[in-house]
Amino acid sequence: MRRRHLVQLAAAMLAVASLGAQAQSFPSKPIRLVIAFPAGGPTDITMRQLADNAGKILGQPVIIENKPGAGGTLPAQQLQTVPADGYTLAQIPLGVFRLPYTTKIAWDPVKDISYVLNVTGYAFGIVVPADSPIRNWADFVAYAKANPGKLSYGSTGTLTSPHLTTELIAQKLGVQLNHVPYKGSADLAVAITGGHIMAAADSTGFAPLVQAGKLRVLNTWGEKRLDKFPDAPTLKELGLDIVQNSPFGIGAPRDTPPDVTKRLHDAFKKAMEDPSYVAALARYDMLPNYMDQQQYARFAQETFRTEKALVDKLGLAK
Repeated sequence: MRRRHLVQLAAAMLAVASLGAQAQSFPSKPIRLVIAFPAGGPTDITMRQLADNAGKILGQPVIIENKPGAGGTLPAQQLQTVPADGYTLAQIPLGVFRLPYTTKIAWDPVKDISYVLNVTGYAFGIVVPADSPIRNWADFVAYAKANPGKLSYGSTGTLTSPHLTTELIAQKLGVQLNHVPYKGSADLAVAITGGHIMAAADSTGFAPLVQAGKLRVLNTWGEKRLDKFPDAPTLKELGLDIVQNSPFGIGAPRDTPPDVTKRLHDAFKKAMEDPSYVAALARYDMLPNYMDQQQYARFAQETFRTEKALVDKLGLAK
């Protein structure tokens, strides 16, 4: 029995030593960061800058892989099938916390992801084409009430924050809208400028099109008006008690060694502080929104509960 105990103790010590050595040598090859939206949109552009900064700090490239679709949940799902070694990371949009309530899955968004850090959130709003007869939010509401189900709007995907928040707005107003999902901001921009939909709910990646005179902003969804669009009222100013900025961050597979997630956390935190990343966010009216590992894990637990309430309220639970 004593010999068996010594063998088990030696094996445990070797395992700990192996993990320590792994963390000290990490990373020894490129890291893949999977994001939930296509190339060319605000998420892609800002995350590429962050990845570039982090790669310089880590001494290995951080390579962005775009995996759009399924309401932004595919990167988190991918974490369930890759080694827990820190070489595959994923963006964790808010839609991940809604997934178990709308789809049958075999994993838990709270327990089966190692939360590394939160990095930012979005500035959202609703826009229409500049030549639309809908000139302001009152026109939008009046048209929706007079034409149930005929006012079409696009979002960056089914069950994303733009989709669910717009449906919550519609519910509060007592109107029915026609939702058309797209894979990301770039596809959505083509649709709205091409006249395929009447309105779009998105992050302020639409800003260049507004500034070019092609789109008009009807409202924004933050606590206060955006400096870039000072004439666009917030939802709260319009009598709707809604604020949405959809925070997101970076996760790793469950059981990733703590020393590895700490190394990743420290590198990405420093990468967030680089002026190049802050400037990239500012292009889309986004702000750094740092949460450390413990704060982000608590945020995941709390959001998991609050998103259930939203899904239930909209009648979208499976």
